[in-house]
Amino acid sequence: MSYEEAKKRYEALNVNVEAAMETLKTVPVSLHCWQGDDVRGFDTDPSKPLTGGIQTTGNYLGRARTPEELMADIDKVLSLIPGKPKMNLHASYAIFEKGEWADRDKLEPRHFKKWVEFCKERGLGCDFNPTFFSHPKCDPLTLSSPNEETRKFWIEHGRACIRISNYLAEELNDICTMNIWTGDGFKDVPADRMGPRMRYRESIDEILSEPYDFAKVKPCVESKVFGIGVEAYTVGSAEFSLAYAAMNREKCIPLMDNGHYHPTEVVSDKIPALLSFFPEIALHVTRPIRWDSDHVVLFDDETKEIAKEIVRCGGLEGRVHIALDYFDASINRVSAWVTGYRNLQKALLSALLTPAADLKKLQDESRFTELMVRQEELKTLPFGDIWDEYCRRCGKPADGEWFAQIMEYEKKVLVNRK
Repeated sequence: MSYEEAKKRYEALNVNVEAAMETLKTVPVSLHCWQGDDVRGFDTDPSKPLTGGIQTTGNYLGRARTPEELMADIDKVLSLIPGKPKMNLHASYAIFEKGEWADRDKLEPRHFKKWVEFCKERGLGCDFNPTFFSHPKCDPLTLSSPNEETRKFWIEHGRACIRISNYLAEELNDICTMNIWTGDGFKDVPADRMGPRMRYRESIDEILSEPYDFAKVKPCVESKVFGIGVEAYTVGSAEFSLAYAAMNREKCIPLMDNGHYHPTEVVSDKIPALLSFFPEIALHVTRPIRWDSDHVVLFDDETKEIAKEIVRCGGLEGRVHIALDYFDASINRVSAWVTGYRNLQKALLSALLTPAADLKKLQDESRFTELMVRQEELKTLPFGDIWDEYCRRCGKPADGEWFAQIMEYEKKVLVNRK
């Protein structure tokens, strides 16, 4: 079926296809730098294992080992994805001049100057994340540690990241979300649950006492249900993180990662719940399998439902800040990036092509039989033809046209990385 024929099918259902595509072109989605090098970063020994609840599996050829290699891989990704991507960095991706190094509590905006130059040349905004893992000063706790010296180190790291986020926002003239997440917790049943949370709360208070413009920098607090090494107790639980954000709405927002909940919970249902109270929220979109395993995002049911709720709730009007968060070292890393990003774009486009107002009317009128039929019939509409046209209008390859470029890049570039 041609695009024009597919367009007519949607228009018959009161869907403005042209408006949907134009809207999606303006929606920023953060591309996470850590997919390209298995969350290694550039500030610690890459031969040492990841710690703090972070783990990658696989040893596919071609992992980026330097800033230049990582940027080259990102450029390849950018050539293959439609929409309005922006970068998302961890503090561990600081780029130092030859012979220079700064520990995480001493990081400065200038250590991200090359990333700013990279983003400016490509018209990208940039989000940011303090890196509270894979460091000798994880004892194993960070912001909740009973050791005052340890806690002070990580507080200073968080404050440094506020300053870096300010720098990114000002230099790139774009909002910078700065996400606070730690793997703090215990492997077995703790004797004290309250103490670590009170210390965590006070530490975040101190981090957010660093001056910043909340219109430009959006600190986030991210929860987690459990992780590797913290199976019994996580300090930054969902209740803690949501309560903290609710009590500090003038200076931070909640962030939900859809891998950070119990297997029977879905973030799609939580989006309208939070937007009923918070002016803004942030998302890390991933794909959990049984736990927070950060698999490549697919065009699956929950990704579609997340996108539907973002669109239905007015999230595209600056209320929902969207980022990807996954890492897979078992397959071609560049292909993983492209696949996940394109799938989230597909989910958003599919949501924009849904006659939400008409379906809402059926629900409000209790016409549930017709609602079910209409929702099921939408699943077989010629979405693929609209998607291919959207890719073409963005100057990017349609499905079936880009994978060969990845394989060529692997043969010419990735295979040479030993």
